[in-house]
Amino acid sequence: MTTKRTNGAGNHHALQLLTFLAQKGDGISPLLILAHDFPDPDALATAWGLQVLARDFGIDSRIVYGGLITRAENRAMMKLLKLPAHRLRDGELKKAKHVALVDTQPRFENNPFPAGRRATIVIDQHRTDEAVAADLAIVDPTCGATCVIVAQALLLQRSEIPSPLATALAYGIISDTLDLYRVERDDVVQTYLRILRRADMRALAQIQNPQRSRHFFTILSRGLQAAAVYRRVIVAHLGAVSSPEDVAHVADFLLTYDRADWSFCTGRLRGSLCLSLRSEVPGAQAGEVLRRVVDDRDDAGGHGGVAGGRVSLRGHDVEDEWKQLERNLQERLAHELGLPGRADFRRAFS
Repeated sequence: MTTKRTNGAGNHHALQLLTFLAQKGDGISPLLILAHDFPDPDALATAWGLQVLARDFGIDSRIVYGGLITRAENRAMMKLLKLPAHRLRDGELKKAKHVALVDTQPRFENNPFPAGRRATIVIDQHRTDEAVAADLAIVDPTCGATCVIVAQALLLQRSEIPSPLATALAYGIISDTLDLYRVERDDVVQTYLRILRRADMRALAQIQNPQRSRHFFTILSRGLQAAAVYRRVIVAHLGAVSSPEDVAHVADFLLTYDRADWSFCTGRLRGSLCLSLRSEVPGAQAGEVLRRVVDDRDDAGGHGGVAGGRVSLRGHDVEDEWKQLERNLQERLAHELGLPGRADFRRAFS
């Protein structure tokens, strides 16, 4: 892990957030805190951290998300830490006057927030080409994990951070930075270490090593059977999946193959193709690569060697249409990675 020193970017964003909350106070209460669909540890920890900060300024809030929480680690995190996040209810978003988006943005496809609506707060790490429609927009592509921003604000604001919240923040940081491997800034490492001192290490270990369901191994088996490789790129089209986390799981696992530097996985879910791209190439910008692969840049995003997206099936919901979409995306990815136009991907493990 190589880090570089910064000029206080972290504290600047933390102070921005604290100043905004102090100025607005209960004028933005109640605040609906919206994570992206199928939220990951970073999104959940960010939402919880923001809720605790908001409470310090007299702001009531509720944490919500779309989709499901299916990944074993994330479910363990919710259960062990009693993390107060809830499924978004019908009509709840429409009724909410003040909404904060965390680890996502209004125009992104991974949340139900109306693209034309202005948010009260946006806290995110994902680079965007568009102006963010929010009263307060904090977008820091170099922070490693979105929850770093609220962790730094909490450290400035509070002498005490509850151990369950600190545990969530610590896990959010290490899960999004590959155990700090992808961290670019010294202040992020220092933030993690300060938070870790307040965390429940036993709970953190249990979250990182959960019991896994039969479904997990079924999806993993399907990924291994579907995997195809060409040069240093491995791909797997999983077919129907129950959540985007299935796709991410397989992409993460395939990247551990010693003959691959890039992994790309897809999965079909409710009329869309979920995408996960991973790389261990130093300096890789997987998010930018995936944005160039899809038709609409807002359909994909990421940071460092991690990227994800979702592309709608524009034709009929038939096998040929799905296979054509998967093939097109694979060919575009091959082109972006400098592979020959007709890269001959072959079964990896047959």
